Amino acid sequence: RLEMQNFGVKVSVIEPGYFKTMITNSENLEKCFCACWEKVPAEVKASYGESYLRDFVAMLKVLQKGYNSNLSLVTNCMEHALTSLHPRTRYSAGWDAKLLYLPLSYMPSALSDAL
Repeated sequence: RLEMQNFGVKVSVIEPGYFKTMITNSENLEKCFCACWEKVPAEVKASYGESYLRDFVAMLKVLQKGYNSNLSLVTNCMEHALTSLHPRTRYSAGWDAKLLYLPLSYMPSALSDAL
């Protein structure tokens, strides 16, 4: 963002939370992770344990229930950034971005890592 300022280009950062899209679809992610897991050496699988992949996929499915399906929150941020006379430097779309990720970004790293 700051590098582009010297060229007269204003950059706005859009930081969305989690939304229901094909990227966050748990079935697609499960297929991808299973395919990657099959390629992992046996010693790495042993280090993580047999239940690692299963528990990880189960967690994704639980988390996906809380994902926002209203993508207009993101596209409204994009529209404002592109059409506003004075666009903001940062946009946060979604309740999780505003209430969780934005406050976490201001905390000391040790605390945010613990959370």
